[in-house]
Amino acid sequence: MNELEARHRVASAQVARLATTRVDGRPHIVPVCFALHADTLVSVVDGKAKRSANLVRLANVRAQPAVSVLVDHYDDDWTQLWWVRLDGVAEIVVGGAEHEDALSLLEAKYPQYRAMRPSGAVVRVTLSGWTGWEAAAPGI
Repeated sequence: MNELEARHRVASAQVARLATTRVDGRPHIVPVCFALHADTLVSVVDGKAKRSANLVRLANVRAQPAVSVLVDHYDDDWTQLWWVRLDGVAEIVVGGAEHEDALSLLEAKYPQYRAMRPSGAVVRVTLSGWTGWEAAAPGI
């Protein structure tokens, strides 16, 4: 899969997994809704039920901003399998124009966000690397 195809697959995916590192070094991974714009990926803390408003992913990003995001596709026909990992540096954005821009990107992708605009913190990842694999071709 070439980078253009990887970008297309990532942009059209509905869910990704955000991997961060806890302060004690243990990995932490959560599914996220996201939007991709050029070399930036954004996700927001939305209104879906959470155990706490003090999310581990936010504390992790503040302590260790290096993250990975995984987008994948599973199929019982294993010739259709693929995954793309995005590596980058994350930051937390609360309020202001950058927050509004991220929300606009997310609303354009998810009708649920248009119906109920989230107001939580945005995790913005500046992407520095793309790695991908598909069953039918070599990786990027």
